Amino acid sequence: MRTRLAGAAVCVLALTLTAAGCGSAPETAAAKTTTAAADRVEPLTDTPAPELPVTVTSADGRKVTIRQARRIVPLSGSLSEIVFTLGLGDRVVARDITATFRQAAKLPVVTRNHDVSAEGVLSLKPDLVLAETTTGPDEAMDQIREAGVPVLVVDPAQGLDDVRPRIRAVAGALGVPSAGEELARRSRARIAAVRKDVPQESTRPRVVFLYLRGSASVYLIGGRGSGATSLLEAAGAVDAGAASGLEKDFTAITTEALAKAAPDAILVMTKGLQSVGGIDGLVKIPGVAQTPAGMDRRIVSVEDGVLLNYGPRTDQVLASVVAQLYGDGAK
Repeated sequence: MRTRLAGAAVCVLALTLTAAGCGSAPETAAAKTTTAAADRVEPLTDTPAPELPVTVTSADGRKVTIRQARRIVPLSGSLSEIVFTLGLGDRVVARDITATFRQAAKLPVVTRNHDVSAEGVLSLKPDLVLAETTTGPDEAMDQIREAGVPVLVVDPAQGLDDVRPRIRAVAGALGVPSAGEELARRSRARIAAVRKDVPQESTRPRVVFLYLRGSASVYLIGGRGSGATSLLEAAGAVDAGAASGLEKDFTAITTEALAKAAPDAILVMTKGLQSVGGIDGLVKIPGVAQTPAGMDRRIVSVEDGVLLNYGPRTDQVLASVVAQLYGDGAK
């Protein structure tokens, strides 16, 4: 799942992860995932040496001075991914539950999607905390600041244009701006290479993003602001939810909304698909089987922890979406 699911979906996601889990129904063989992308990050070849102290402007408007970065706590999987890819993963002492890549697997979990435990964070004696403007609750973040720990807040990712500024913001706070520029260039070049090979179809496929947590009976359709639009457009597709007039980020799935979206394919997170019983369970959700995507069982499934991060692995996510969407038509 992405680092940030906007609006009401954030609250739903926190609830389902902490209370209901993601379900354990087996995934059908027809669904593919970005396994390689989800497993590991690829650090820069040369490990940079942080030049600190630095004073930077946080996304919340605060001036933040970072004097050392030996014990870093990123409060989202996306921010963890950036730190590790910059080559400074050995300095990370904890993770958010959405940091699903292999290098972070053994770190203690101190947050569960915006449900920050100030006590848990402070117990690890961090000298830098990385957060997003959606990270909370506010009381926990204030408690961390009051303990004297620098907190850098970064704007959440919404699309491909956010990859570079997020990398630069984190790299600047860590005192490795040159490494940040190198990583941003690498990410941009890799995304461009994938986009170059996207099949050019006369009619762009319509793809709807569904957020599913069957164990909590949560079934949402993504609209404008869900975060999926940029990824789908880069894959040569149309965000069917947004195009059908859904202005909210997420709306409860209805037969009428799905019929209006008329998707040729459905984009889902892997665990969400598992939670409804795989593709067989997905098509039982009212309205899904009647869409072109449901009739063709055309499902694009990507690992939760990487799908909408818009970070160093976005090229791999995009490549997987393209491969699943076009099949033999993709290079």
